[in-house]
Amino acid sequence: MSLREMFSAKQRVDDTLYQHEQALLDPEVRSSREHLENLLHIDFFETGSSGESYDRETMIEMMLGESPGQVVMRDFITSFLSADIGLVTYRSVGTSGQEAKRSSVWLFEDGRWQLRHHQGTRVPDRWGRVH
Repeated sequence: MSLREMFSAKQRVDDTLYQHEQALLDPEVRSSREHLENLLHIDFFETGSSGESYDRETMIEMMLGESPGQVVMRDFITSFLSADIGLVTYRSVGTSGQEAKRSSVWLFEDGRWQLRHHQGTRVPDRWGRVH
């Protein structure tokens, strides 16, 4: 594989993971069990900003029961830990202005990328307060 082909393949995966992360912020996707089960790996777990850990079913139930607001992603970076494992990091900004640093581990399995682990850490405001 040429360098150009490798770059093109990496860009396609970057785009796919960006779209998957964006989908998980989309209220329409978050209200669909089918979409969520497709995106979240069977062994998915999340470590929330509270320090609590949540399994796949708990997260799906939480997302189905919420009224999500608009969230914007910034500083999106994809790194590859292996050919089939991607690490995504970014900052999210909610409608209230609350920022969080986020990281996700994506696993390519059975011909698709699925989210295996997610971590979110709130960023304190300029006075050191976390909302």
